[in-house]
Amino acid sequence: MAKRKRKVAAGVGAGRIPVSHPPVSPGLVSSRRGVPAGIERPPYASRPGGEPPAPSSSLVRTPAELDAMRRTGALAAEVLIAACEQVRVGITTDALDRFVHDAALAAGAYPSPLGYRGFPKSVCTSVNEVICHGIPDSRRLAPGDIVNIDVTVYREGVHGDTSVTLMLGDVDEHSRRLVAETRTALYEGIGAVRAGAAVSDIGRAIQSHAFKHSLGVVREFIGHGVGTEFHSGLQVPHYYDRRHSTAIAEGTTFTIEPMLTLGSPEAAIWDDGWTAVTVDGRRTAQFEHTLVCTADGAEILTRTSSGECAHDLFTTPIG
Repeated sequence: MAKRKRKVAAGVGAGRIPVSHPPVSPGLVSSRRGVPAGIERPPYASRPGGEPPAPSSSLVRTPAELDAMRRTGALAAEVLIAACEQVRVGITTDALDRFVHDAALAAGAYPSPLGYRGFPKSVCTSVNEVICHGIPDSRRLAPGDIVNIDVTVYREGVHGDTSVTLMLGDVDEHSRRLVAETRTALYEGIGAVRAGAAVSDIGRAIQSHAFKHSLGVVREFIGHGVGTEFHSGLQVPHYYDRRHSTAIAEGTTFTIEPMLTLGSPEAAIWDDGWTAVTVDGRRTAQFEHTLVCTADGAEILTRTSSGECAHDLFTTPIG
């Protein structure tokens, strides 16, 4: 789940790229799903409105925390892969939420989005022109859709956060390019990570790749520190700004989760207070991993114990 940031307008020419049609509209949202008492909850789950305490943890993880994050990150990867295997034309995003919720609980984990600042569901499902934080509902996935599934789980006192964008059926060529290059942009950003590198190096790598392919970079939603807190104090923009000069220390854990667009990256928020959409109605894609900075690079924490992730397994349209 992306951390909110002040909106900064920017744009990339969309040329002849059409708006997504029909536009995504809100469906019916089912009741909030319950969590058994024996599941460990993050602190915000018991606070009014799900408001988290102010970030206070160290950005650098202890060896024990890092071991826990490897296990929890692997679980997040497993849940995301399993959720992707459920995706088909005609399934509702609410059904995907039910699956993710049940899979997290079965593994002894809490689905981190549930109740976070009032978010009503256990996973984010963002379709077509929805940038991020889409609330699962009664809308059925249709041929030609693209959908981002954003899974975060909390277990052993830490969070693991990862997402993938899937394509369904006969997806248009513009959307295929968007999904492929957004995935590549994530790995360009990961490739810029090393101990002592500036946070802005990540944004530079992602922005450079996006602009090379005439894609917009969403600025309002960014990567973030993650660990014992869902969102720690570290901010990781996906665009270049030399003022983001914070040096990344070895052992720091955070997400990189670029959201790229076929048109303007400017966002609008639905009345639900969560669903972010492109103002011009053109499509957007997102990919995400949780990482730890190492001496000479980055270790991806949201892969299964065998090294798999949804990013590698679901690269072609489903169905």
